[in-house]
Order: sequence, then structure tokens, then C-alpha cells
Amino acid sequence: MSSTIPSLDPALAERLEAVCLEIEADPARIRVRFPAAAREIGRTPGTSADVGQDRLEDRVRVRLLEALRRAVPDVERRNTEVHDLYRFGDADERRAVLLGLDRLDLDDRALDLVHDALRTNDPRLVAAALGPYAATHLEAADWRQGVLKCLFVGVPLALVTGLDDRADAELSRMVGDYAAERRAAGRSVPDDALPLLLPVRPSES
Repeated sequence: MSSTIPSLDPALAERLEAVCLEIEADPARIRVRFPAAAREIGRTPGTSADVGQDRLEDRVRVRLLEALRRAVPDVERRNTEVHDLYRFGDADERRAVLLGLDRLDLDDRALDLVHDALRTNDPRLVAAALGPYAATHLEAADWRQGVLKCLFVGVPLALVTGLDDRADAELSRMVGDYAAERRAAGRSVPDDALPLLLPVRPSES
């Protein structure tokens, strides 16, 4: 996700910049501005049910997270703020936190948020959880389970960051078992799962 927001009109872009500066001056203000971002700065019309839609409010909130990173050099304090935004946020706010994790320089400290999202059945959270942060930091076994979770809840695998690089023989086996179970039950196999049934690289250790 680019940090630029071309669809934001000049007045709202100015408002966003002001809020970012406010957070840089007083990082605690993100606790107020992050939840209110869609209402105060901008949102994509309609519902947020489409897991693959690039939504304006997500981009705005990621910009606020970037302001937090600049404002809080102490990684433990920054990590605490991010966890609180996720813990106290609604589904849209949690999705934005997940989408912004790779911008926050938290190393592996936020993996528990990824695991939490993958335990849900909310396709928006599952899709956001398997972004660039998970591609870099999530252990191979957990990442494979995340890919399977995408298949179970209907998240297009095109949204999984790093799928081509991390797909291996063990994932192919797991997807094969999933496909066999669906066929035995008379159910179709998602088209985007089929390439994973082909021979791939040896399993990661």
C-alpha cells in the first residue's frame, strides 16, 4: 500500500497533514485520531466487505501509524501504542493496524496481532494479516496455516504477500488434503488453490 493518497481532495489532505503533525507533537493523540480518521478525514463510499478493496480510510490510518513511528523512537513504547490501537479498535481499525505493521519497525513484536487476526473468521482481518509483515516475520508453519485459513474463509490468494516465494512442498501437501476433503464432500476447489497443487520447492525446514 502506497503512503500517497491521490484520491484525497486538497482540503482533506491538508487536514491529514495537520493530524499527522499533531501526532508527531503528542503521540498519545493517535488514540483519538485513529478511530476518528474515517469520519474526520475520508473513507471509501459503501461497505468494507470487499476484502481486496483498496480503501481510503486504510490509507489514512496507515499514514497516522507512520506519524506514530516518527514520533516515538522507543520501539517498546511504540509497540504498546500499536497493540492498544488494535485491542480497543473495531474491525476496520484492526484491519488498518495489520496493514500498517510493516511500516512500524517493530521487528517480530507484533506477531501476536497477526495470530489473533488469523484466529478470526473475518476475511478482512485474515487478508490484512497475511501482508508484508507476515511474509517477513511469520514462521513457516504458521504462514502455511494462514494460507489455508484464506481458503477456508474465502480470501483470494492473490492478496497473500509472498505466496510465490514462500509456497513449498508442505503447503502443496496441505492444500492437497484440503482439496481432497472438499471433493469428497462434493464441493468445488477454489481456482486459486489449484496452482499450489503442482510440484513446488522442497519444504522449508
